[in-house]
Amino acid sequence: MVTYLGLQGVQQLVRTLGVGGFIARLADEIESDYRRWDAFEKSARVASHSADGVIELMPTSDGRLYSLKVVNGHPVNPQRGLLTVMALGLLADVRTGHPLLLSELTLTTALRTAATSALAARWMARPAPRVMALIGNGAQSDFQALAFHHLLGVEELHLFDVDTQATRRLQHNLASTPEGRGLRCIAFPSVHEAVSGADLVTTITADKRNAVILTPDMIEPGMHLNAVGGDCPGKTELHPQILQRPDLRVVVEFEPQSRVEGEVQQMPADYPVTEFAAVVSGRVQARRTERDVTLFDSVGFALEDFSALRLLHGLVQAHPECGQSLDLVPELDDPKDLFGGTLGDRSGQSPMRRSFSLGTAQSTNDLTRVDNSREWGNSRLTGAASGSHSGSSRTSRPAARSSRT
Repeated sequence: MVTYLGLQGVQQLVRTLGVGGFIARLADEIESDYRRWDAFEKSARVASHSADGVIELMPTSDGRLYSLKVVNGHPVNPQRGLLTVMALGLLADVRTGHPLLLSELTLTTALRTAATSALAARWMARPAPRVMALIGNGAQSDFQALAFHHLLGVEELHLFDVDTQATRRLQHNLASTPEGRGLRCIAFPSVHEAVSGADLVTTITADKRNAVILTPDMIEPGMHLNAVGGDCPGKTELHPQILQRPDLRVVVEFEPQSRVEGEVQQMPADYPVTEFAAVVSGRVQARRTERDVTLFDSVGFALEDFSALRLLHGLVQAHPECGQSLDLVPELDDPKDLFGGTLGDRSGQSPMRRSFSLGTAQSTNDLTRVDNSREWGNSRLTGAASGSHSGSSRTSRPAARSSRT
């Protein structure tokens, strides 16, 4: 049997940990995997484009586990009553190829994108940032706000979106969520006013073009820029002159993919960038001085989904009530007799093995651990929840609408 984790199961796990606690836990797992960068197979995502959008495959493996995400980006979907971005994921045992987990990844991708953004800022921004400008107040903005609040201690958000209703929705969601009530949210009438005086600037807009959301005159010494919305060819958010600043330090996830999809697609092939793995390993300093401007050119990479699936698998093994068992793969007394075991005459014999429960698959749970001393049980969940308050989509919508998850 294969473990299935649907939306309700992920919701239950996140609520157990708390949104902030879950994002913090996920950020730790992502950081741990980036420290193992050389262990992973790495490739840019495979995209199938159509007139209405894109469907992408995002695979990776560390030699023990294999993960695959299938994700779309269809900007007209809301008019059809569908999400712009939807995703599902698979985690499998490399030794046997047997699937370990089939999971929803729409909500999970929103959480992992925010976790990655905040994690990168923790390595790149000046210490103790308190004010973040959030440009684009769509589907991903709530997650970004909570991630930076809980992981970096951001206290004040400067909001701008060309759709004022999106900004009001974000303000309402954060005010009505216990974990967001410590945030002061201020709406501004322009990007320039929202950015002024901010320690951090997150751009997460959805206009599928080479947009100019940030211009050179908006950038102040010491700022950290978290550019999330530029995530496919022909889709950017920063004026090229920002990338030409002599004091700018640019960090990307996977350089071959980022040069095609990120902000740096605007620059020559020899434009200098640093991969995030080099930063978390300590080989490269992302920030040299307090006045440096840093840019995390985020497009989303398969390793981050690997981390999310590995975390979810461990959690659902400890909490099997959140998952289900699916008979996606036949389990036969004679593995060489697929026909007899599934479609043949079964009178007088039982060629199909009895299914096992989620809680008995201890060996598969071990596969998802990087640190074998890590505990996945109730005490770990309770501790994370109690400490949670400490310390790619293609679209033609207006420039400051966000839909990426």
